[in-house]
Amino acid sequence: MTTYIKLFLTACFWGGTFIAGKAIAGSVHPYCASFLRFSIASFFLILLTRQKMNHFPVPNPGQLLLIILLGATGVFAYNLFFFTGLKHINAGSASLIIATNPILISFFSALIFKEQLNLIKIVGLLLSVSGAMLVITGGHLSNLIELKLGLGEMLICGCVLSWVCYSLLGRSIMVSLSPVASVCYSSIAGTLFLLVPALQHGLLEQISGYHLIDWASLFYLGFFGTVLGFYWYYEGIEQIGPTKSSVFINFVPISAILLSFFILHEPITLSLFSGGVLVITGVYFTNASALLSGLFKPRPGKINSHVK
Repeated sequence: MTTYIKLFLTACFWGGTFIAGKAIAGSVHPYCASFLRFSIASFFLILLTRQKMNHFPVPNPGQLLLIILLGATGVFAYNLFFFTGLKHINAGSASLIIATNPILISFFSALIFKEQLNLIKIVGLLLSVSGAMLVITGGHLSNLIELKLGLGEMLICGCVLSWVCYSLLGRSIMVSLSPVASVCYSSIAGTLFLLVPALQHGLLEQISGYHLIDWASLFYLGFFGTVLGFYWYYEGIEQIGPTKSSVFINFVPISAILLSFFILHEPITLSLFSGGVLVITGVYFTNASALLSGLFKPRPGKINSHVK
């Protein structure tokens, strides 16, 4: 049960990144924000790795290649496609495309890792994605038909593919490397990839002019949105697989709108409520068997833990 709570909180943290991102949108360039976010994240991930493992495992050549690919896909490419795509497409359409993440992750997990997709899981996936789409489109699902695949749409599709690759590569590397080490090393790699574009967009010239709200937002993005978010997401992938973990991504737009209601005083609409019900129902269907087995599975370890 703890894994599911962490994945839900991860979605809430990621929903909050939209609020933090909006706070710095007018004062910090996207590439500079991305670099500083992952610089902060890398610092705390190094401390977390040291605390959890008491040492830093030395990656072998195969692991090093995967780490480079993780940094290139989930950190560098994701931000590159995302921020560049938003110059050509509105946020609502971008969010709608990103909401297809769970379907693609589930498809490739079944194709590559032979994960089984029974009827209940398929229904759960469709319900959760439908709920996210209902929220993002404001209840006007007919807007889906009107989408035109231009440059912005293609860039955001690249963003989706980057995250799919990041999720699937994460499962591969965690066969031999712990979640915290995987996230730490991939964050460092992604930070190095982001350094050059950040410098090209005036990082050194602009950093002294950032305000307290900018640094507070960057800290939230780095610590909550990245350190806890990525670490807990990878823990979920390790324990329940990428298909079930990725379903919780559909909570991100829900949490973003709820946080907007409490912080920015934006109204909660009927489409938000209906979409939230669909998302929660879909997550339950997809994870029902695992949830029930977790509740009723005997845990002899706890009985014997006081014997020593």
